[in-house]
Amino acid sequence: MIEAEATEALARRFEALPRLLEKDDDLRGRGAALGTTCLIGIGAIPFLVTLEHGMRLSLARGPHLMRAWRFAVRGSALGWERFWQAPPPPGWHDLFALAKRGEMTIEGDLHPFVAHLQVMKDLLALPRRIAEA
Repeated sequence: MIEAEATEALARRFEALPRLLEKDDDLRGRGAALGTTCLIGIGAIPFLVTLEHGMRLSLARGPHLMRAWRFAVRGSALGWERFWQAPPPPGWHDLFALAKRGEMTIEGDLHPFVAHLQVMKDLLALPRRIAEA
């Protein structure tokens, strides 16, 4: 039960992503060429994230049946919780470090993810700002 409550709290934090992105002119500018739909898994809670060119972002909380996405980034509740700490502990600071630990998976058509790697890393790290406040 505690893990489900922790995952729900992390999902609510992730739901602030559009508002956080709206306040970050630099990130929106760097991601202006990115347009894709991806799946972000916060523990057992999936989110379909649509990024339109110009970094307009929309979230749809799942589960989603038969919805298309290009790539998925799925992490455990522990992985996201540590990744969003400000600052994150060593070894929990990067998506690939989390994948190496077994706390995250990155799958699907990775071309848009890798082509815009720093933008995606910075976008998924935005919820850290909630901890910083």
